[in-house]
Amino acid sequence: MASNKSVLIGTVGYHLLRNHSVGPMLLPQLQSISWNGNVTVEEMNWGPIAIVQYFQTLKSVFDRVIFLVALERPERKIGDINVYQWLGHLPSEKQIQACVGDAATGVISVENLLVIGEHFEIWPEEVFLVDVEPGVEQAGEHLTAEVDAKIPEILRILEDLAEKQDIVLDTKKLRGDTLFEESL
Repeated sequence: MASNKSVLIGTVGYHLLRNHSVGPMLLPQLQSISWNGNVTVEEMNWGPIAIVQYFQTLKSVFDRVIFLVALERPERKIGDINVYQWLGHLPSEKQIQACVGDAATGVISVENLLVIGEHFEIWPEEVFLVDVEPGVEQAGEHLTAEVDAKIPEILRILEDLAEKQDIVLDTKKLRGDTLFEESL
C-alpha cells in the first residue's frame, strides 16, 4: 500500500570521503527519482541548528524522516546495510551541550543531528536511518566496489521506507541516551 505521508529523505555525510560519502554521492540519483506521493529529498549537511530552524519554519511537518548515512560500526563488513529506527531519549545535558558544540564548529554527524533535533522536539514519530558500513575512512571521489554494488539495495530500502504506509523492514532501535559513551 502506497503511503500518503509527507516524507523527507536526507543525506548526511562529508563529501570526498569514499564510502563515508555514500549519502552525498547518491543525492543526485535520489533527486532524479519520480517519487510517489509527498517525498522531499535534501542534503542535510548544513548544520543541526540550521536544520532545527528549517523544521521549525515548516508550514506542514513531515510524517516520516529518513536519513541515508555511512557510520563505522563494529562487526560489519563494508557495504553491510542496517536500518535503524530512532526512538528518541536524550543523553545527559553535558552530552547535549557537546553535540551543540560540535555542531557549532561544523562537525557533520547524524548522531549530533538526532540529539539536537530531539532536544528541540522537531522529529516526527517515524525517523529512520539507512546506515551503510563504510569501512575505514579514506579520502576519495568514488565508492568502493563493495558499496557501489549495494546501490540498488540502498535505493530499494529508501523507496520502501519512503513510499510504503507500513514499515515491514527489520529495523534495529536507536536511542539518544545510548548513542555516546558518557565520558564528559
